[in-house]
Amino acid sequence: MPITLGKFGLRHCDLPTMMWNVAVMLRLVALDIDPRFKKPIAKSSYLLTTVLAACYFYVYLISMVWFVFVRCQATGDLYSALIVFSLAVASEIAVSKYAFILVNSGEVRNIVESYLACDNLPALSSRFTANLARTLKKIKTRALTFWFAIYANCFIYLLKPILMPGRHVMEDFFILYGLDPMFETPNYQVARFTLTGATIFLGHLTTNITAFHIMITGYTEAQLLALSDELIYLWEDIKKEHQGLPDDNRNKHYVLNKSLKKRLKEIIKRHIINIDLHKKVDQIFRGAIAVEFLLLVLALVAELLCGLKNTYMEVPFALVLVATDCWTGQRVVNACDVFENSVYDSKWENFDKSNMKTICLMYTMSQKTLTMSAGSVVTLNLACFMSINKFIYSTYTTLESALR
Repeated sequence: MPITLGKFGLRHCDLPTMMWNVAVMLRLVALDIDPRFKKPIAKSSYLLTTVLAACYFYVYLISMVWFVFVRCQATGDLYSALIVFSLAVASEIAVSKYAFILVNSGEVRNIVESYLACDNLPALSSRFTANLARTLKKIKTRALTFWFAIYANCFIYLLKPILMPGRHVMEDFFILYGLDPMFETPNYQVARFTLTGATIFLGHLTTNITAFHIMITGYTEAQLLALSDELIYLWEDIKKEHQGLPDDNRNKHYVLNKSLKKRLKEIIKRHIINIDLHKKVDQIFRGAIAVEFLLLVLALVAELLCGLKNTYMEVPFALVLVATDCWTGQRVVNACDVFENSVYDSKWENFDKSNMKTICLMYTMSQKTLTMSAGSVVTLNLACFMSINKFIYSTYTTLESALR
């Protein structure tokens, strides 16, 4: 058990182990993304998923609709309705991503298998392996930071009613359907159980699905950065390999470029594979991310209208989700820029005409920057994050003045 748990740490940052980390966690909620697992998902996982999903649907769908559109309409409590509505909308993000992956589970498994096959390709050099490992460690650190941040948020949210004297739930004003009065036995115990189950379900889905997205796109980033270093030192490496040839050898230029051609073919092959894999990932996730961003905007606007004193736990949760997706997309864009510059800095002026044409082709390909998108409409980067924040604040100020 200690060895197994150790694989979740930063000492094991290779792609197969990182995919295993996420796959193990997602199998707990009946989601199988790794084709290396030959055994079917345990029945206990299906039972656990059914119970937690039932808690979620009861709390954040059935009870939310009844509370917002029936009870609050009768009492006229607009702020309570807004808070519960914002909670429910934010909760839909994880479930929508879960549904997208569940529907496309076959394609996701194929993508994971393709990424693992790419990782099994022969290493270009020891430097390539070291650079890839160094970047993958940063990727796993990024994923673990997000994982701990969201789980800490959920843990504090669950801890809040425990630390308060008397009987409390996460949101005391949120009366669940069929449990009024909610603080009487056994209604209180049922409410605590369903609210806790729903929160655990959402927290687990959010952390692990997003961690999977960070790792899978981060691997493309790591490959591009490692390939960039190979291109920069390519000519020097070829010269070192043939340093025994005398400078006055007439065939030296031919021999160097012959070796160079083989190395360039290997690099361009990896580049094409990574482009293809990244496009497949974007194709699967773009719909889920588009839904996520729409829900996040609605949730954040509603949370701000309720006042930060009432939603100080929910706002960081939503903002971290937006920031993580945009930061992940930005890192891929940055890696593409580094790769493009490295192609130009590869000392191509020393190559023969055939290799110059290959470099020209590679440079043309590198100018088509790989991006993550939300519904093929919005490109995920830091500029997108700032635009979303600006739009949310503008919408909030407009609606706030109208409510006053």
